[in-house]
Amino acid sequence: MKTRLEDALQHCPPQLAAALRPYIMADTFKASFSAEEVSVLKHASGLSTTDLSLALLPLAASYAITPLSHFNVGAIAQGISGRWYLGANMEFASAPIQQTVHAEQSAINHAWMCNEPRLTAITVNYTPCGHCRQFMNELNSAQQLTIYLPDCAPQRLHDYLPNAFGPKDLGIIDTLFDPQVHAFAVQSDPLVEAAAQAASLSYAPYTHAYSGIALQIANDHWVTGRYAENAAFNPSLPPLQSALIMLQLQGYSVNDITRAVLVEVNNAVLSQQSASTAILTALGGYSLETLRIDLK
Repeated sequence: MKTRLEDALQHCPPQLAAALRPYIMADTFKASFSAEEVSVLKHASGLSTTDLSLALLPLAASYAITPLSHFNVGAIAQGISGRWYLGANMEFASAPIQQTVHAEQSAINHAWMCNEPRLTAITVNYTPCGHCRQFMNELNSAQQLTIYLPDCAPQRLHDYLPNAFGPKDLGIIDTLFDPQVHAFAVQSDPLVEAAAQAASLSYAPYTHAYSGIALQIANDHWVTGRYAENAAFNPSLPPLQSALIMLQLQGYSVNDITRAVLVEVNNAVLSQQSASTAILTALGGYSLETLRIDLK
């Protein structure tokens, strides 16, 4: 991953590339920049906030995994905290094409998994497709969210998605990024408990099929992912994809996975098991442990 990041610097303005290099080469870099780091990069590069976010898109796109399309898309989610979260599209060879992850989903999930309370803007290097516009409409900041694109004037999300269908049309008040706590009764090994914690923070107001996944990494570290539903259903982000996004953005490979655990609600109207198993099989024949647990 370091090589891909280094290559991406060739597409950044020279002063910005020089300022970025110490950050992205550090072992602690996890594909995001704090408010203070954003300020340092603006000062070093002489770029405005908007121009800086656009100039960082090659860095975001370097995280893309595109064995099917070979079309790399990068996105940056700007949090109300001032932190910027990178994201990129992900494709899974030998898995159904609808299991792919879009760049905007990746950046948004990144911010959500880092417990960012609200987003103010999304910067992306290509116009968001309808799938992503609908996904973004689930956010608690959808009404105010600004979209930045190269060579285009900034516009609000609802300029791209007028007369939008969203949570309120289905009588849902809470939206994505609003706090979620659904307590699972589980006492087990740390990986199972991590998956249960992810499930407890998942967003599933339409089906209540709360679920989370934990992926063990070879060096005794793990990443987790949460289910994020959508009013239009299809743009929902499964927990495995959520975890794979975090795996990639933290600099790991699927080859580092040593164990995978899914925790989901017992007797839910839908299950993530079969789709998650199919993707893990396509990625390298990984097995999936599944626990169905009652809510407290």
